[in-house]
Amino acid sequence: MLIARSAALFVVAALFEIGGAWLVWQGVREHKGWAWIGAGVLALGVYGFVATLQPDAAFGRILAAYGGVFVAGSLAWGMVADGYRPDRWDVTGALICLAGMAVIMYAPRGR
Repeated sequence: MLIARSAALFVVAALFEIGGAWLVWQGVREHKGWAWIGAGVLALGVYGFVATLQPDAAFGRILAAYGGVFVAGSLAWGMVADGYRPDRWDVTGALICLAGMAVIMYAPRGR
């Protein structure tokens, strides 16, 4: 149950962080304006809060593991929001990152 909760929190965090960065990108690079930028900044703040809800208390571990989720999530976001088509190396790299995330977060550790 803890792994399922942790994985769900990583997904929620990714939605807020990647979505927030995308909104800022749209506001600045695509000239959509300050409302988009402001919404992005708020979403990025929510991401920071969601990350604190992880069951593990080690900040470095959480952020390091989240990096793998961010890589895979960014490619998925690009596919959905911008029509990006990852190649086999993008997919391979994302899978390696997710494997690293799983090792960092969920490997058995002595108590």
